[in-house]
Amino acid sequence: MNHKLHPDMIEATRLTRAGRLAEATALLQRILRGRLRDEPASDTTSSIARDASAERTAHIIDMVPEAVEVTEHRPSSPGGPAFGVGTDSRLPNRTDGAARPNVPGALRRFLERVNRIGTGRIDTGPGTGGLAQPSPASARDITPTGGQFVAGSYSNQAGSRAYKLYIPSGYRGQAVPLIVMLHGCTQSPDDFAAGTCMNALAEERTCLVAYPAQAASANSSKCWNWFRPGDQRRDEGEPSLVAGITRQIMDDYAVDPQRVYVAGLSAGAAAAVTMGMTYPDLYAAVGVHSGLASGAATDVPSAFAAMRQGGAVGGRSGSAFSAEGRRRIVPTIVFHGDQDRTVHPSNGDQVIAQARAGTAMELQTRVERGQVPGGHAYSRILHADTRGRAILEHWLIHGGGHAWSGGNAIGSYTDPRGPDAAREMLRFFLDQE
Repeated sequence: MNHKLHPDMIEATRLTRAGRLAEATALLQRILRGRLRDEPASDTTSSIARDASAERTAHIIDMVPEAVEVTEHRPSSPGGPAFGVGTDSRLPNRTDGAARPNVPGALRRFLERVNRIGTGRIDTGPGTGGLAQPSPASARDITPTGGQFVAGSYSNQAGSRAYKLYIPSGYRGQAVPLIVMLHGCTQSPDDFAAGTCMNALAEERTCLVAYPAQAASANSSKCWNWFRPGDQRRDEGEPSLVAGITRQIMDDYAVDPQRVYVAGLSAGAAAAVTMGMTYPDLYAAVGVHSGLASGAATDVPSAFAAMRQGGAVGGRSGSAFSAEGRRRIVPTIVFHGDQDRTVHPSNGDQVIAQARAGTAMELQTRVERGQVPGGHAYSRILHADTRGRAILEHWLIHGGGHAWSGGNAIGSYTDPRGPDAAREMLRFFLDQE
């Protein structure tokens, strides 16, 4: 192999390590389109060109284009190996403390080769101890003893989506709660179930749990299209598909219609908020982990802006008219890490503000602070009604990044150092009865 790198490629490496992905990608594309046509290609550059050619397809915005889900790489346990998914463990770490981005495949493979050429080893950066990818989840990790995890599908005029459904061992045809879980970018129902441990909690409390699966044909990185107006309206696009899955399960199993809930992570969390806004008659409460308010973005530029600095929500309200014609709040629980560099933490504030807007209900606010033993500290902001029941909860995880809090490291985008978001979400949901 010719180990001599072109100066422009060295510059692309520098830009990427500085976090300037758009500039690095543009430079690499210029090299591949222009200069490399005129110069003899080394083994490295010709293989990069083949990679880029193979991937030259239209990309749909994920959380942003090409799986821009970024996760903090922190130890899965004190002193243990750094853990995170959504980036390639072989890429060099940022040295400024920022999270390491996930990059398009051609650029990623280019950087892997540069790293090997430049150092003769795979550099994981200072102090990481090497990055560990999660082990593939086994059936035992996902399905508690006695329970079932079955596959289904639903179709309507907007398309078709597969889903998985967890049926607890205690289900005997009695009316039970249903939780609908919307995964984040690049995830699957199995991965999301393993990482959140929601099936184990549902086994304890005898709940059904549904995991709709985003189709790669709808989004190249399997992200819910939370930013598109056509996927933000009732009975249209992806909201109609998720609601259709929910209703199909309610038809097929005994579900208490007053105890149906929706939750999600990242792009799935933004989609969950939209489900709560557009179907308040279907979902009794909403769980939002590292997400955004409904309507925070309506196109690609506004999606980037909302993720980076918080979305300004105009005109939407988290309140809905009750059967008696009074305004009511859709109960909402939010989790967000204050060190989240993918979705700015202020988006959690926007979700709460949106849920609280447009209602005359008087809520009393109090703040509780805590510390997970050996894990994260957190602030818990509760907005309670006159009976003292929390209608809105906002958990701000100090030191937390873009990952499911308290999740299991066998799943992607998890931070095992807590607090346990899945357990607290389920507690919040069932408290709304």
